Amino acid sequence: MVVLRAFLALAAGFATMAALVAAATALLKRITPSWTDTKDGLALGYIFVNLGYSFLAAAAGGYVTAWMAANNPLIHVLALGIVVLALAALSAMQSRGERPIWYQLALVAITPIGVLAGGLAQLRALGIL
Repeated sequence: MVVLRAFLALAAGFATMAALVAAATALLKRITPSWTDTKDGLALGYIFVNLGYSFLAAAAGGYVTAWMAANNPLIHVLALGIVVLALAALSAMQSRGERPIWYQLALVAITPIGVLAGGLAQLRALGIL
């Protein structure tokens, strides 16, 4: 039962993060279509807004993971951070050349930091920190 709860905590955190990023990306593309329809690649405004909501979505995912993890929530948050780091690195390697390298590196760094920040916020709310 403990393993199932751990898996569900990680899955819920990741699903929260993915859903928020998907919703924010769709909304941003609808609000500012000129930022994504450029021939020169992504507009600088889109990149910075994307980095911001990616961090916030990762923080929400870390918060949900820590909230759902009954035993040792910090370990679960760290596990989610490692998963997110690995997936962000794979995504950056897969799409190299399509986007600026500094943007890819920023996404690789920002998302696990966001997960940790959200997890620590929940731990503070629980009175653990």
